[in-house]
Amino acid sequence: MTDTNQKQLGATLWNIADKLRGAMNPDDFRDYMLSFLFLRYLSDNYENAAKKELGEDYLQCEELLKKAKAAYEKNEPSSDDKSIFEILGTPEKFFEFLKESWLTDDENDGDVMPLTPLSIWYTKNSDVTSVFEKQMRRKLHYVIKPQYLWSNISELARTQNKYLLQTLQAGFKFIENESFESAFRGLFSEVNLDSDKLGKNYESRNAMLCSIITEITKGLSGFSDENDLLGNAYEYLIGQFAAGSGKKAGEFYTPQQVSNILSRIVVLDSQDPSLGKRNYINNLLDFACGSGSLLIKVRNHLLPEQIGQIYGQEKNITTYNLARMNMLLHGFKGSEFKIFHGDSLTNDWDVLNEMNPAKKLKCDAVVANPPFSYRWEPTEAMSEDFRFNSYGIAPKSAADFAFLLHGFHFLSDEGTMAIILPHGVLFRGGAEEKIRTKLLKDGNIDTIIGLPANLFFSTGIPVCIVVLKKCKKFDDVLFINASEHFEKGKRQNFLSDEPGGHIDTIVETYQYRKEEAKYSRRVSMEEIEKNGYNLNISRYVSTAAEEEIVDLAEVKKNLDKAEHDIKTAKVRHNQFLRDLGIPELP
Repeated sequence: MTDTNQKQLGATLWNIADKLRGAMNPDDFRDYMLSFLFLRYLSDNYENAAKKELGEDYLQCEELLKKAKAAYEKNEPSSDDKSIFEILGTPEKFFEFLKESWLTDDENDGDVMPLTPLSIWYTKNSDVTSVFEKQMRRKLHYVIKPQYLWSNISELARTQNKYLLQTLQAGFKFIENESFESAFRGLFSEVNLDSDKLGKNYESRNAMLCSIITEITKGLSGFSDENDLLGNAYEYLIGQFAAGSGKKAGEFYTPQQVSNILSRIVVLDSQDPSLGKRNYINNLLDFACGSGSLLIKVRNHLLPEQIGQIYGQEKNITTYNLARMNMLLHGFKGSEFKIFHGDSLTNDWDVLNEMNPAKKLKCDAVVANPPFSYRWEPTEAMSEDFRFNSYGIAPKSAADFAFLLHGFHFLSDEGTMAIILPHGVLFRGGAEEKIRTKLLKDGNIDTIIGLPANLFFSTGIPVCIVVLKKCKKFDDVLFINASEHFEKGKRQNFLSDEPGGHIDTIVETYQYRKEEAKYSRRVSMEEIEKNGYNLNISRYVSTAAEEEIVDLAEVKKNLDKAEHDIKTAKVRHNQFLRDLGIPELP
């Protein structure tokens, strides 16, 4: 699928969101819109897999459905329609079923089930549905009952069925609790279908949901069902909602242009990036993963078999759910990633809290965009924390180095870490200076990349990327000052991702450790030590225009000439004044 089609689909879905959300805040409407897209993705995957699994049986159900619809339109069933009546009972029951367009399932609290191939198969084969579902769990890793599939939901929406809201609620509950082990647990916990934001009563909320789902169905109808297409459209929508959320967007979204830089850096060979990409990454970690875009970007630069387990952590419950949906929607199997809802600073995830150094998680790639200068409350016990005890505790006013040290602890000896931080970490004193100095003396800081201002939705300040390694080949620090290299947008500046553009220039400068006047420079540790371990980028790579060299002899010559010209002009002027009988100039 072309990039143009992906952008068209993203724009189509955004227009739907913009039209339907009314007075609702973008970040509120986001949860509904993205959840429905995710349901549609799960449903399409499931129905395609079911069709493949059931083979001829599924095709027969499709044929029965065609005959059923034809019979209903004629209103005079023939003997050829006998098979469909055998499924549903009498012809009268069948026609009543089609007329109402839904069927009550007593075992599922009144859920509604329009006539679809899979619902027909379930009706015909009620004695073996459990066997079928067990097989689907084994092959596809999850199950969705026919009444909860998007094809059912969208038909309920199209017909303005009064049971749509109830069916959605039951469907979300089923997917969370029964679809597949733990991957979906609590996935829709923040999607409140009873919220007044959708309407003041059940009827108005049901009508609003009918409108949203019908519009999404129409919008998607003109595009193929390719997973990567919908996944990329999902990413596009996350970005658009982030733009509408302003400063709140920092909680869940790293601009893709910045994600591209970090992800391209960490997949390169750690010891010598000029050798190109690594053959394999054993464990990838983003401990402030937001919507999961950074994790997805790293994976996209490698083949599936070139990366091991993927770990993400997110403190915000809504964003945590968004990340899991995003991972699954981009084709990640539940067994391939672990996203944890928790606080990285307190390290409340058992996976990362292993006290035995021999058993601790080691990651070949660590990426992060943590909250900038986040105020935190470190306890006295944290001075003995295995993440901080060799460095000290970051100040309460800014947890930047606490986040950095958290991720750095889990970096393998052959790994690369890239983290986005405010410039203050490069030069602030006190506890931060001590941490920075030790990292430098230990040879752990490899590269500092200064980015332009106003790239992020959450802040207009310029930020930097710090690249760290536990074992590095080069004994200097590469400084890249890209602060003046960007294209100006209406609300945000952006970096060009065209071949040879801003992103390529940054990554290639890092990869080959290029030096270029006013852009990049390799700085020795001796020079950094003389500067008191201050890493302020402008100290080493200044973009200021060079001062013009002044030739003092030439300046004196010009002044003498000017003085001579003044005297000559004065003599001539006084001559005119004498001729006119006017007093001369002194």
